Amino acid sequence: MTTQVITPVILSGGSGTRLWPLSRTAKPKQLLSLTGAETMLQQTVRRTLGSAAFASPIIVANAAHAGEIERQLGAVGVAESLLILEPAARNTAAAIALAALVSPADALLLVMPSDHVIADVPAFHRAIAAVAPLCGDGWLATFGITPDGPETGYGYIKRGPEIGLGVQQVERFVEKPDLETAKAYLADGSYSWNGGIFLFTAGAYLAALAQHGPAILAAAQGAMEGARREGARVYPARDAFEGAPNEPIDTAVMEKAEKIAVVPIDMGWSDVGSWDALHAIASRDADENAHHGEIVAIDTSGCLLRTDGPLIAAVGIKDLIVIATTDAVLILPRGSSQDVKRAVEALKRDGHVSLDRFPEARALEGG
Repeated sequence: MTTQVITPVILSGGSGTRLWPLSRTAKPKQLLSLTGAETMLQQTVRRTLGSAAFASPIIVANAAHAGEIERQLGAVGVAESLLILEPAARNTAAAIALAALVSPADALLLVMPSDHVIADVPAFHRAIAAVAPLCGDGWLATFGITPDGPETGYGYIKRGPEIGLGVQQVERFVEKPDLETAKAYLADGSYSWNGGIFLFTAGAYLAALAQHGPAILAAAQGAMEGARREGARVYPARDAFEGAPNEPIDTAVMEKAEKIAVVPIDMGWSDVGSWDALHAIASRDADENAHHGEIVAIDTSGCLLRTDGPLIAAVGIKDLIVIATTDAVLILPRGSSQDVKRAVEALKRDGHVSLDRFPEARALEGG
């Protein structure tokens, strides 16, 4: 690992509905226990916890989740994290700018989504160590996930020449491809999935943002200049921050800047972006069923069965997703879990309360 201490920046602003009915606007997937006893946020924090190579994290989150995030951080022994509470959702470029603006210019920032799985943390740390010296010289780095199939749901990174041991320059970023294109990328061997994890100095990121996304930077600067602070909580000024263009770091900076590095890595990564993805990484029984909660499965195979409420009795079914909570049940074929959004859209049209686990979640809609 680098001799310079790295500050984790954990992005926890999502209001996720792709895992409805379990994930709701008031308690999205990063605050849920989906792949173990701890929540996705807690697992993310643990990747850098207890190592002298890493400082206490900066968490950028939705203001409505502040209390729950502090409770979860305290449960894993994190007492000194800075919590920047976005007054509105303006995507990752602006969120990262808030964290960079409270950091010294030469501080190395490790930007991580709060809702991903990384099974091989030592491999992740080795990749960080490989690229950190380049980041100290002004490079912006991303971590390219080794593809295990022709996935059409991810963006891709075309890797170019080697610029360090285990590090390559990015030739270009590619948007989500169709199936035939994804198959060609897989056969080519020089493409990685874009996992949305980054490493750079605060100064290098802000300089790139000034060049390629000046309106985002100006809005973030105004928001922090007008921010109020309550203990470890920072509340950026709403009026200024709402003026930031809603743009991800990928299109605002990474696709435009010149010194972009990529570390190809196989670290057991998943963004757990659907119920199908959760079934793929979950422990399964001899009939390929993954189950959680009170389940009875008879002559049933290839299913994801999960309940946080009533007992599920599954008899003679195959390749289904069945998710039950105390107030809603989702049933759909495996392989179709992206269609959850159709249910969510219908619920939104009807103003149905089952999108919200708690009444206060109404304030989170769209932000």
